[in-house]
Amino acid sequence: MAKPNSGESKATLPTGIKIAYETFGKVSSEPLLLIHGLSWQMIMWDREFCELLAGRGYFVIRFDNRDVGQSTVLDDTGIPDIIGLLTSIARGEPVSVPYLLTDMAGDVFGLLDHLGIESAHVMGMSMGGMIGQTMALEKPERIRSLTSLSSTTGDPSLPPPTQEALAVITIPPPAERSAFVSHFLATWRTLNGSRFPVDEERVTEYARQSFDRGFSTGGVARQIAAINASGSRRTSLRSLVTPLLVIHGDADPLLPVQCGIDTAEAVAGSKLNIIEGMGHTLPAQVWRDIVDAVAAHAK
Repeated sequence: MAKPNSGESKATLPTGIKIAYETFGKVSSEPLLLIHGLSWQMIMWDREFCELLAGRGYFVIRFDNRDVGQSTVLDDTGIPDIIGLLTSIARGEPVSVPYLLTDMAGDVFGLLDHLGIESAHVMGMSMGGMIGQTMALEKPERIRSLTSLSSTTGDPSLPPPTQEALAVITIPPPAERSAFVSHFLATWRTLNGSRFPVDEERVTEYARQSFDRGFSTGGVARQIAAINASGSRRTSLRSLVTPLLVIHGDADPLLPVQCGIDTAEAVAGSKLNIIEGMGHTLPAQVWRDIVDAVAAHAK
């Protein structure tokens, strides 16, 4: 069993994948697992945000997905041809990718096993929401509640990203530290939305830590491949029994707000919280509102 506030640790799963993680709060509290999105490391679940959740009586767990940060990077599996993959999917042809969202969900279940946790509340952002949905569909008995934040069902009929948002997440970041930081900031500004100013100091620190902890361009491509090859969950979500809270910004340029609305509409009895002016980031100005909503939902 992990110790409270134990700093970063690594769990070695039966598959051989190593998952870097960190915990906040008391082990005796109800566990709340945070899953982040495409290429984003656990440090983007800001420490202050995690401490706010822990202060509400939760044992908070943040971690790096596979192919991100300090977790296992699977460069030996190659870099997928994303354009070719999307073309094959559009044609209805079979595709082969290094892994799927179900494998990433398996990593999270493996982390819970490592921590000795039978079931947990789960909040996932963007790709993390997709992983959380997959977990709740595959092993609902292990998910006490699910919060899907800035995410989607994956239904192909939903509105696409803006051209600007699509560009910034598909352009490989520079390999030099200062250029990487500048690229990271530019990406954040594009995704941020109109209402809340970018906290340049905080986001610059995210960028520096992300570079220093390790970044894999191939890993981003493999995660994009996993998202697309996993297909839509919309039909499956109709059978979801896990209590679902959907939170989405109405200024999200990457996954437009209709994606969040669609997620809520797919699950009977779900709750929908639309945040005015929020884009595809998590500004400090909304942390307390989100913590309040998640805590109320988890109860």
